[in-house]
Parts: sequence; C-alpha cells; structure tokens
Amino acid sequence: MRHRTLWTLLAALTVLAMVLAACAVPAAPQAPAEEAAPAQEAAPAEEMAPEEEAQVVELTLMGWASSEAENTRLQQVVDVFNEQNPDIQVTLNLVPSYDEKLQASLAGGSPPDVFYIDSFRLPDLVEAGALEPYEPQALDPDDFYPSLRNAFTWDGTFWCPPKDFSTLALEYNKDLFDAAGLDYPTPDWTWDDLRAAAEALTDPDNGVYGIVLSADFARWIAFLYQAGGSVTDEGYTQMTINSPEALEAMEFYVGLVLDGYAAQPSDLDSGWNGEAFGKGRAAMAIEGNWINPYLQDQFPDLNWGVTELPSGPGGQATMAFTVCYGVPAAGMYKEESFRLVNFLTGPEGMQMWTDLGLAMPTRRSLREGWLEKFPALEPFLNGAEYAHKWQFVPGFSDVMDTINSGLQEAMAGTKLPEDVLAEAEAVGNEILARWRERKGQ
Repeated sequence: MRHRTLWTLLAALTVLAMVLAACAVPAAPQAPAEEAAPAQEAAPAEEMAPEEEAQVVELTLMGWASSEAENTRLQQVVDVFNEQNPDIQVTLNLVPSYDEKLQASLAGGSPPDVFYIDSFRLPDLVEAGALEPYEPQALDPDDFYPSLRNAFTWDGTFWCPPKDFSTLALEYNKDLFDAAGLDYPTPDWTWDDLRAAAEALTDPDNGVYGIVLSADFARWIAFLYQAGGSVTDEGYTQMTINSPEALEAMEFYVGLVLDGYAAQPSDLDSGWNGEAFGKGRAAMAIEGNWINPYLQDQFPDLNWGVTELPSGPGGQATMAFTVCYGVPAAGMYKEESFRLVNFLTGPEGMQMWTDLGLAMPTRRSLREGWLEKFPALEPFLNGAEYAHKWQFVPGFSDVMDTINSGLQEAMAGTKLPEDVLAEAEAVGNEILARWRERKGQ
C-alpha cells in the first residue's frame, strides 16, 4: 500500500514544467569501500599490502540543467566542498527531464543523495514519505528569511533549506518613460499609478504597450494577495479564491488588456514577458530577478530599471519562487548528505553560489554583502520580507491550469472574471476534499 501511495503521489511531479524548472536517472549511491586486512608484520617490505586510504563516501547531487554560467558556478562550489571534505566526494548530476528522472529514482528505491525540490512540489514529496526532515540537522535556521523557511515547512516540520530564491518586481524602460515625460516608478506606487502610467505609455501606432501581462496564475496571484485575497484558508479545508478581493484583482489585471493598455507576449511577437520588454514592445513588465542576466545577454543596450511591485488595496505583496536541497528518506548516507546540504546553504557555500548574480541568498546575514555587488537588484531582495510562498496541496496544478486557461479567455473577452474564479473554486474544492480524505480528516 505504501509503495502504491508513493507512485500515486509522485506522479503529480510530472505535471508542471515552472519557471522555474526541468533532468538521467542518477546512479545508486555507491557502498563504502571495504577496509583492507592489516598487513602481516613478518612480510618483507616489498610484499606488504599498501596502506589503504581512508574510506570515502561518494554522493550524487541531482538537479535540473540551467544556464552554462549557473552550471559552471555550482560545479565550482561542489569542487570546494570536495577539497574541504576528503572523506566525501560529490558528483554533480544536472539532467534534463528532471521531474521524470526524480520520480523514477525515488520510486525505484535508488534516489540521489541530495536533490532539488521546488516549493510547489514539496507537499507531494512529504505526503509520499520520500524526504528526511532537515530540522534536526539545521544550520542556523533563523538566519533564513522567514518567508523562505516557511516555504519548506509542511505540517510543522522544516524539511529542507532554501538554496536560493526569486521574487517578482516591476521592470521599466527608462527611455520610454523619458520620452513620455513620466517619472520612474517607485516602491510607493499603487495600482492607480500603474494603470495611469500604462495608459500614458501605450502607443498603438508604434506597437508599444504600457505593460506586458501573461495569462499566468504565477503572475496574477501577486495581485490577488495585493488585493487582500487568498487562494485557500490556512488549513487547506476550502477554497477562498472566489471572493470580492479576488474579483477586484482579476478585473484590474484583465482590464489592463481589455482597455488596450497591456498586451500578452504572443501579441508582441514574443515568447515571454522578458522578451517583449527587451524588444521595447512594452514599457513595463512583471518578472523575477531571472530577467536580469537574460536582458544583459540578449538586450545589453536596453536602458531599464526595476522597483518593487505596486501596492494594492490590501497592501504590498509579491511571490517567492524558491528551491531547496532535499535528502531522501531512503538515502544510504544521510549524515554525509546533510553535511553537503549545510555547506551549500551555509554562509560560505551560499555566498560562492549567489555571488554570480543569477540568484539571491536566502540568508539575511548575506544581504549587505550581496547588495554591495548588485545594488540595482535590491527591489527583488526587499521582496523577501513580504513575499508569499508558491505552494499548495498535492494535485493543485489542476487549479493552476484552470486559472491559466480562464485568464486567457478573459483577456480575449470570451469569459468573465467571476466565471473564471467560480470554476477555479469548484476544481480546487474537489482537490482539497480528496486531499483531506487521504489524510483522514
């Protein structure tokens, strides 16, 4: 029964592809080398068995392949760990089709010793009994931003430490703002300021819109929280998304498109918000700090800036998209695995990793040093103080799909926002009911 439950719950991992996210089945952890028999004292020196080196534990760290710069930097961090820990040697295995490979390795009983876990997928793995709790081995857990520690806490247990994170912020094209005679956005902007600027910056004759918005739950949800709304209640007993606050957030978001002040990336000859912004087809965009290396690489001459997201009727809000290092419950070398995890998420390893500028440190103690290197990215880091976690119960991807398709139809004018929310509520309540039933609630 336990094994069938593991297969069922892990199947949910294959649903999403994120923003975060993608990876060959790792080899099973290698057993420790057997100790050599002691040399015989009477044997001539040339016949004595050579003294065997100290036992070395070999670990596999599995994650998804990313940019060459990220892959290279992570390998460098792993190399430092291997130098400092001669009794442990780590092989970095960054693979395509990550979710499928992880599912197969866990279900097959030969998991990697340490592996990436997106916060959205944490509940699936916890419910499957696939993880070893991090809490007993935690290294200075209070140093992690509370919002990020909370993202990997489920049923009151801290399961794995966050390796890095991203938040959403507002990017703006300085040249387009200058041409329109507008002041640049500031952290105290409200929805009204955003809408007014989007209207003033829209130039249909030149194919330029005030802002690019995607039909994406992972972007709209920030507006939901800014409106003071929520997706479910705290105990995940029922959906709360079909509320006046949610309707206000969706009408504002969709209304920017329907009123002609915003456009989707596909309408701007682009594959995603960052590309439309980089091409100058949109004066503003709402994206995470991953947009920074993309723009530097693809649009190095773009004159742009970034600030925190505008506040809504319910105040400030953004999203925290984060990944942790997990250790499997079935792992052979848990003690050594947690030594690796604590190095990677400790001050030394995390500083080495985040100093590349592609990700932000999850420890507050590294904030000032990181900002000295990347002062322009401070709005993203500030978001950690009021970010909401990207996480729901297992199987919740069906709700996300419902909202994404509903947003698409609403932006096309073929579905009302209230109907989108009603459908999401119905789908979500079915998922929550099944989840409570499995937990015996």
